Amino acid sequence: MAAWWPAMLRAVRRYPWPTNVLLYAALFSAGDALQQRLRGGPADWQQTRRVATVAVTFHANFNYVWLRLLERALPGRAPRTVLAKVLCDQAIGGPVAVSAFYAGMSILQEKDDIFLDLKQKFWNTYKSGLMYWPFVQLTNFSLVPVHWRTAYTGLCGFLWATFLCFSQQSGDGTVKSAFAFLHVKEASALERSPKE
Repeated sequence: MAAWWPAMLRAVRRYPWPTNVLLYAALFSAGDALQQRLRGGPADWQQTRRVATVAVTFHANFNYVWLRLLERALPGRAPRTVLAKVLCDQAIGGPVAVSAFYAGMSILQEKDDIFLDLKQKFWNTYKSGLMYWPFVQLTNFSLVPVHWRTAYTGLCGFLWATFLCFSQQSGDGTVKSAFAFLHVKEASALERSPKE
């Protein structure tokens, strides 16, 4: 086992809040870097810094507090309890997180109307999230220890952040727009490949 792993386990147990927040923010920021790479343009590190800022100042902290609040309000791993947590997370946590992302990014990008992206993309993004997050949180609430839940959410958030950052930059908040982009990118890559 890697030498850093036992140190990570000790850190999560001893300092659960900062460790979870930093892991979450690093993974969320990496999601932005990945979507930039997939789009094929040059790296925009200012954009990644903005994503990291939103992740550290809001998302990671919100998830840390929110997941513990859910565990206190609905303790345990019984199937009904887990389903209740998932429903609460999707009805309250999901909309708060999506709203904070779009508004926070607009503020950091100094847009004139900080709610424009939120108004245009919220429902599509929320519906897209409903295809992903209930399954993630079902696993999270039933299998992952409480002190690892924010980090696990960050790990799964890496994929979500890739989609969310794409949607914020050029998509409309739908999974369809992300797949359409990837399909066009794949088709153009096939056209450029040398014929054998």
